[in-house]
Amino acid sequence: MPHDFTPDPAATPSGGAPNDGSRRTFMKQAGGILGLALAPPLLSQAERLTAYSKTVEGVTTLQLKVNGVSRTLQAEPRVTLLDALREYLDLTGTKKGCDHGQCGACTVHVDGRRINACLTLAVMHQGKEITTIEGLNKGEQLHPMQEAFIKHDGFQCGYCTPGQIMSGVACVQEGHATSDGQTREWMSGNLCRCGAYPNIVAAVREVAGQASKG
Repeated sequence: MPHDFTPDPAATPSGGAPNDGSRRTFMKQAGGILGLALAPPLLSQAERLTAYSKTVEGVTTLQLKVNGVSRTLQAEPRVTLLDALREYLDLTGTKKGCDHGQCGACTVHVDGRRINACLTLAVMHQGKEITTIEGLNKGEQLHPMQEAFIKHDGFQCGYCTPGQIMSGVACVQEGHATSDGQTREWMSGNLCRCGAYPNIVAAVREVAGQASKG
């Protein structure tokens, strides 16, 4: 038996097309979804963390061990490690480049492993050993990687240099600097706008050679 179906004139005017109200609603919804899809890449990592942490408010006490010294700061839990180091602890050697985890200028070590400080929250690293570029040298004695960068002229403008050096130290410690090709691969997360890559590789390879000889 055929079903008795009567079309709704308001829903399907002019031969079944949605009415103006339905079209407007659809376009608004589609536009909103598209806006959300396009918005994140245009925001910095710090802005995204802030947007996603609207329910986390209020200043709290954070304890960070940086370069062997325990430091106390008052900050919101949504503050990135990069901003905590630069804005709250005045350790400006760690640079803010892209703020998206793409350039490596903010590279620091946490418990001996290199990370991008702009992609993580300071509150997550309480009780951990944080090392920045300021903590590599021992008094007036430079770290071998710092000396190698000077010897091989591994920098020009110098903005990316702290992150390059921190990644270079980690690269050697990880055993990922046994050849030029391997070094380039494992240092590829650090960008140099001046193009000093051959000199950077030479510096890292020299330190790796020294480490292999003990």
